[in-house]
Order: sequence, then C-alpha cells, then structure tokens
Amino acid sequence: MQTCSMMDFIQVLKPWLDRDYIRKGYLDSKGNFSLFFADGGERAYRIDDCTEARLKEVIEMMIEKGKPVEKGE
Repeated sequence: MQTCSMMDFIQVLKPWLDRDYIRKGYLDSKGNFSLFFADGGERAYRIDDCTEARLKEVIEMMIEKGKPVEKGE
C-alpha cells in the first residue's frame, strides 16, 4: 500500500480517469482506497491528509467519469 497526500493521489488518478484503464475503485472501512485496473492490476493507497468530505469528492469524480466505486462496511 502506498501512502500519499490527497494532492498526489488526485494527480495520479486524473490521467487514468479519461481512459478505460480503471475498472473500479474500492474504499474500505479504514479509509484505504484501492484502484482496480482493466488489465487485472490493483493499487492500494492510504491518503494521509484526507477528510471524509475530500474523499467523497474523489468518489464523485470517479462516478462522473463512469468508474464505479464500492464501499466496505
């Protein structure tokens, strides 16, 4: 799992959103965010400076681009 800031995570995420590379996102109950890729790959991130509201913005951005996001209990 990679630890990063919200700004770093968004910079990584944005270029992938305009392609069909991301299959889905997953937010677990601990706040870890995983990205699942069309080629079967996966990356997990722990965003260390993130509020719940900011994370919700990321989820909404992904959904707007047609990328489903699942949430763990």
